[in-house]
Amino acid sequence: MNRKTELIERVRTGLGKKQLIAIAVTLALGIAGGAAILGTAAKKPAAEGEEHGHGHEESAAHADNEHHGTKGADDHAEADGHQDAEHHEPAKGAHGGQLLSQDGGQVEVLLTEEDGEPRMKLWLFQDGKPVAPAGAQATAELKRPNGQVASVLFEVRKDALVSKMAIAEPHVFDGTVDIKTGAGARRYTFSQSEGVIAMSAAQMKAAGVSLDTAGAATVSSTLQLPGEIRFNEDRTAHVVPRVAGVVEQVPVVLGQAVKQGQVLAVISSATVSDQRSELQAAQKRLALARTTYDREKKLFEEKISPEQDVLQAEQAWREAEIAVANARQKLQAVGAEISGGSLNRYELRAPFDGVVVEKHITLGEQVREDAQVFTLSDLRTVWAQISVPAQALPQVQLGRQVTIRSTSFEQQAQGKVAYVGSLIGEQTRTALARVVVVNPDMTWRPGLFVNVEVSAGTSAAAVTVASDAVQTYEGKSVVFLHTPAGFMAQPVTVGRTDAKRAEIVQGLQAGSRYAATGAFVIKAEAGKSSASHEH
Repeated sequence: MNRKTELIERVRTGLGKKQLIAIAVTLALGIAGGAAILGTAAKKPAAEGEEHGHGHEESAAHADNEHHGTKGADDHAEADGHQDAEHHEPAKGAHGGQLLSQDGGQVEVLLTEEDGEPRMKLWLFQDGKPVAPAGAQATAELKRPNGQVASVLFEVRKDALVSKMAIAEPHVFDGTVDIKTGAGARRYTFSQSEGVIAMSAAQMKAAGVSLDTAGAATVSSTLQLPGEIRFNEDRTAHVVPRVAGVVEQVPVVLGQAVKQGQVLAVISSATVSDQRSELQAAQKRLALARTTYDREKKLFEEKISPEQDVLQAEQAWREAEIAVANARQKLQAVGAEISGGSLNRYELRAPFDGVVVEKHITLGEQVREDAQVFTLSDLRTVWAQISVPAQALPQVQLGRQVTIRSTSFEQQAQGKVAYVGSLIGEQTRTALARVVVVNPDMTWRPGLFVNVEVSAGTSAAAVTVASDAVQTYEGKSVVFLHTPAGFMAQPVTVGRTDAKRAEIVQGLQAGSRYAATGAFVIKAEAGKSSASHEH
């Protein structure tokens, strides 16, 4: 017996029957488990190979092609999770345009600068190879969001077909291109959305953008005339001393608001001194004359003096009264008080509430009686002076309601025409009119240029938008139309306008959706992206 047989025999004799049964069971279970694992591993690559059309073990391990650098088949599971526009953007051609394909034929469409204008260019291909445009015929139809449809004809230029007409902005439209060649006729469809400002509903709400529909409305016709704010001459005073003298005090400054009767200046005047002296002397003579009359009357009643003496005393009394009244009125005529402390003190006072708008007086200055030392104006009301051409005079009538707008800042006021001149200027060929403007906050300052809008009646307009919707963008009047892709700047021709509605003469159709409020925010966003203009 060899050594191996001897070892087995020792194990058999050393182990009992129960131990041998346990070992046998353990070995059987181990063999069965290993067979199950091997069977599962064998089935898995076979099943994956059937799903992808092959049974190669390596392909089964890399079925998504991720490690092979290529895309999977059309039914690849990844494609099912990416059904978005990113996978459907038009292919780019060799010239940077959209490459459209149909039945083996291709056309590349590009908007580009040609002869200084935006034009459409087409390059033709067959099975991926360039085709000379000679003999080919091409037409295009462009439908814009505002409903306008434009037909485009093409001509051969070198290796491409170029549109005969410039493609007007905005370059947002759905288009079709019809190509006729020796190989047959084909139609291609494409879209262009250059310069569209995309905004979500949340962004629109945050920016205060609201939509409205263009439609018919009544618009007020207005006549706009140039004007200038002037002092209300009915409430403006050129203050003069009325007596000569030397300035002793000037308690007010330029621009100060003063009340009626407030002292503007104190002047030492010899004229006022003489007048006060004359008044005092007349008052003394009046008192003496009255005493003399009373005495003569008493003597006459006692039959001591004749009646003639009484009459003479009464006449002297009446003359003294006249002299006193005359002296008082002389002082009142120059605005001097009857008793002002010093005989020569003369106080120059404000004739009404107003503002010191001019001051030509200084302390110690010798002034004449006719010198204009202050200009005082009540600026709570001012005049808007208008230059009215002869042909506009029928619309500018007394009592007509007008709107005054500042040319320097955002401010407006309402008023009525208070005066229309009867004469036409020889040089200007205009008549002067004025409007009284209430000015409680002193906003309307004399010298300010304004525009005065006069209502000329109302009339119906077929297409109108909110006045705030019209914006000036790149030197043009535009309305921002709302499209599925976002907002686009639509050039428009504006007709009559008022504070609420603006008539659109050209560029927009009734029913178009547009940005009624917040258009200036969209304009700002459009300005940021203008640098990315393709052509």
